[in-house]
Amino acid sequence: MTDHHIGLIVPSSNLTMETELPRMMRARQEAVPGEGFCFHSSRTRMRQVTPEELRGMNAQTKRACLELADARPDVVVSACLVAIMAQGPGHHRTAEEEMRTGLAAGGCRAPVVSSAGALLSGIAALGVERVALITPYTRPLTATVVRYLEEAGVTVVDALSLEVPDNLAVARLDPDDLRRHWRRLALRDAQAIVLSACVQMPSLPAVQDVEDASGLPVLTAATATAHRMLTELGLAPVVPDAGALLSGAAA
Repeated sequence: MTDHHIGLIVPSSNLTMETELPRMMRARQEAVPGEGFCFHSSRTRMRQVTPEELRGMNAQTKRACLELADARPDVVVSACLVAIMAQGPGHHRTAEEEMRTGLAAGGCRAPVVSSAGALLSGIAALGVERVALITPYTRPLTATVVRYLEEAGVTVVDALSLEVPDNLAVARLDPDDLRRHWRRLALRDAQAIVLSACVQMPSLPAVQDVEDASGLPVLTAATATAHRMLTELGLAPVVPDAGALLSGAAA
């Protein structure tokens, strides 16, 4: 058994990434015996999804990286998409460099993944340019995500905001509701659906069902993060029943 050690930087109020990422890796272990995945988290304080709290959370990245460096992880994942996107176009590159610098200060040279950068690389891996998406955010924050994606060359043909500002409330949203929410999207020009553009909004149980029903590839911030994480580990990015991105057919 080969154990891969995953460092996670998560908002203090995040409940979902420490649920969905391990769940995906357990499903992968059933399909690919001989692999193990261990998760080690450092938390950064954030309760309300507001620009002020997001900036304050980002300021804690160096401390979180130093904590994780002590565990010598094989890869480190920063799991809050909107906190990075709210800082302006292309900020995932700056954030990832800050993570590398913070880890290096603790003597760790692990590769890094941001969920913001992973969503972009996941869309690219699917070979699509036009997406429709669902977020739990208020409309202004959703507009920020849309601008970020479009500045990176992704066209957002439609976006649905569920308008839930409290981060714990986001974690308690029922993923089964996404099986009907996606039908509210205008999909005529879409090539893929981002079912959850937020690592805190639960979505994994609905991904494959929505993909099958819509006929479009479906990804989420969490499945894109898993794809990039596995790629950085040098592993095939395959997880059963988690959508086209993790089917093994994506680039």
